Amino acid sequence: MKKPLTYISLFSSAGVGCYGFKLNGFECIATNELLTKRLKIQAFNNKCKYDSGYIDGDITKQEVKQKLLNELVFWQEKHKIKTPDVLIATPPCQGMSVANHKKNDEISRNSLVVESIKLTNKILPKYFVFENVRAFLNTTCTDIDGVVKPIKEAIKYNLGGSYNILYKIVNFKEYGSNSSRTRTLVIGVRKDIPNITPYDIFPKKQKSKTLRQLIGDLPSLTQMGEISNDIFHSYREFDQRMLPWIENLEEGQSAFENSEPERIPHRIINGEVVYNKSKNGDKYARWYWDKEGPCVHTRNDILASQNTVHPSDNRVFSIRELMRMLSIPESFEWSHIKTEKLNKFTELEKKTFLKKEELNIRHCLGEAVPTGVFKNIASNIKKANKNESLSLSQIKSLEEEFKLNETDNIVSFIKSNFKNYSLDNIFLIAEHSNSERLKTSAYFTRKDIAYSVIKDLPELKKKKKIRILEPSVGVGNFIPLLFEKYENKDEVILDVCDIDNNSLQILKTILSKIKVPKNFKINFKHTDFLLWNCKTKYDIVVGNPPYGKVTKNKELLDLYKFKAQNSNTNNIFSFFIEKSLRLGNYVSLIVPKSLLNAPEFNKTRDVLKSCDLKKICDYGEKAFKGVKIETVSFLCSSSVSTSDKVIIESYIKNSYKEESKDYIFSDEFPYWLIYRDASFDNVVSKMKLDIFNSFRDRQITKSITQNKGKVRVLKSRNIGNNEVKEIDGYDCYIDEIEELAVSKFYNESDVVMVPNLTYYPRASFLPKNTITDGSVALLTLKNGSRLPTEQDLEFYSTEEFENYYRVARNYGTRSLNIDNNSVFFFGLLKEITE
Repeated sequence: MKKPLTYISLFSSAGVGCYGFKLNGFECIATNELLTKRLKIQAFNNKCKYDSGYIDGDITKQEVKQKLLNELVFWQEKHKIKTPDVLIATPPCQGMSVANHKKNDEISRNSLVVESIKLTNKILPKYFVFENVRAFLNTTCTDIDGVVKPIKEAIKYNLGGSYNILYKIVNFKEYGSNSSRTRTLVIGVRKDIPNITPYDIFPKKQKSKTLRQLIGDLPSLTQMGEISNDIFHSYREFDQRMLPWIENLEEGQSAFENSEPERIPHRIINGEVVYNKSKNGDKYARWYWDKEGPCVHTRNDILASQNTVHPSDNRVFSIRELMRMLSIPESFEWSHIKTEKLNKFTELEKKTFLKKEELNIRHCLGEAVPTGVFKNIASNIKKANKNESLSLSQIKSLEEEFKLNETDNIVSFIKSNFKNYSLDNIFLIAEHSNSERLKTSAYFTRKDIAYSVIKDLPELKKKKKIRILEPSVGVGNFIPLLFEKYENKDEVILDVCDIDNNSLQILKTILSKIKVPKNFKINFKHTDFLLWNCKTKYDIVVGNPPYGKVTKNKELLDLYKFKAQNSNTNNIFSFFIEKSLRLGNYVSLIVPKSLLNAPEFNKTRDVLKSCDLKKICDYGEKAFKGVKIETVSFLCSSSVSTSDKVIIESYIKNSYKEESKDYIFSDEFPYWLIYRDASFDNVVSKMKLDIFNSFRDRQITKSITQNKGKVRVLKSRNIGNNEVKEIDGYDCYIDEIEELAVSKFYNESDVVMVPNLTYYPRASFLPKNTITDGSVALLTLKNGSRLPTEQDLEFYSTEEFENYYRVARNYGTRSLNIDNNSVFFFGLLKEITE
């Protein structure tokens, strides 16, 4: 049985926006609204499958929250879902809206946003959608930690570890509504969902209709109180003395622009005329026929609200007109009595119904997210869920069938089959089929990972024209994300480089099949980026450089090192980092995680540290499909560091936090510790560090060992906690050791053995008549340190040291060799010394 698409809705009012999800076949698990009369409207539209899903009351109260969580558990058990697909939250916005002139201290109210954050964190839906007013993100709230901070910061630091998030201020008239309404949308996609980004979920642009196109077919209403054949298209009554104020207005005019004093809004107080004040300039204002509808406010029932006067009739807009502006279909019901039946009521029954229900309906409309906007989002989620990535075996089959090892065949395949595959799969096929990619050490960057690289790039709001460089573009899977990121710039010059001309030919073919935005100009550079004589300064350099090493071509390596500050490496990505920093104001690259700690990148880290390093994101092994390599990305401004903070984002720990640079990059330690915390510091305080040198054998292989012999060769599994283990079928021996470098430790005292490449440290002393292979690191004391004891070695096997050691190794899984940097963290207990 196919599992349904599901959602939870918070602060849902009458469910007008969520109706767009219902129209797309989503099932509502639970919906919460404070006011029962509005929640009932959702029930009239059969929003929830079960009556228990309608939850009224204050969501900040534990009993209300528990009802919602219980409903989720019920669905998990009955319908076998793990988590909801979507959580929608549209918390009250009175404290943020510029239209509210009666603001007081709204911080506690705005902290209803935090309830949305808490529930999102607890429920962990695949996607979340927060909607609110334009000022939403910069408005302060009382966060979970009790600290008052901007709402954007609260969302980012509480949810940024588990979600890729997009924050965007838009006018809904461009995204599925027919009325002008500037709002904030925040969309999150859980990081364990591959190849889907918030851009995929974000509503697509749609051209809105003018009022003439939208409501021009509805009959004119000229008599106050008049009700048409449609009960929701009626002339709402108002004080007759106001009629002269609006009856002569032209489209776009306000009653305050009347030249005759008696037609200017006023009151009579003690026999004197007191003119009303016009704060926004849009009160008692007649709207235009040939524009999209105005913003629909809560008080759309009165002339004194903003832009509520019909373009030609002397009245406020009817409910039906407002519904069309908000893209609410006629199938939406406002009562337990169907509209079809209401329309058959007598005139008196209709008036009675409207007297009782109209204000609530109008207030619900003023609070509503346009149905079309959420319908647009729901449709995108459905589409994204269906868009599964091809497996490596499927790609291999395509390669064999269409002979995709040749570039010409890849190009032909893309031209002929572009509509048969999603763009993501086209990129995947192209990258994996390109036979040159292994020669150039290029790896395919999944779309969601690419998004995490570009999401925190600066908006560069003051610049209308910007220049971007991608120094190792491959087949270009970063490019569509750059289109989205900088869609509002007047001009974007994008220079793309690659040493592999095959990749560039494939990229050109792909770009010919998609819509390249008019504001983008793309220049292709077939060149070795590291040898490219480029004098252009770029605003942004972004991408995924190659990770290979130059091992045979000494002349090429010397050229790469010519301007490099770090000449202690032959790894290409290090040279890419330095050149990118010379060319770009902002640089964001994905690189091997060894950058954080390997001795060969000590100088590269110094270069980055001297700049303004803004973010490090740790992917562990999650970035590349089918490639066992740990990676991180960084975002850096090439200017001298001005900020004392750096963002640390982790796919391993599902965390997103801000840390002090002095703390993370402390000179107390040999390399960067991006997971450093108080418990780590506590262990540091117990030990004297930097007291060992390390050695690992590189010579002993299976070919020179045997089952019996003169000297026992110990391996990592032989090491226990202050003991050496004998393991049948595992132990090995060797006869001659004089030619081995490890022989210098033979029968030396106080040499400590620890297993290499492990998160579970343990140690014992090297016994007499033994040596070790490369799976074991030998630790010898530096001058001046006391001798280690069994108590010191015992500490290495404790859970406390294990957790400390994970932090010391930055939670690495592959870059765990014990080298001259990492040996620093094996210390001796101070209490013994003292």
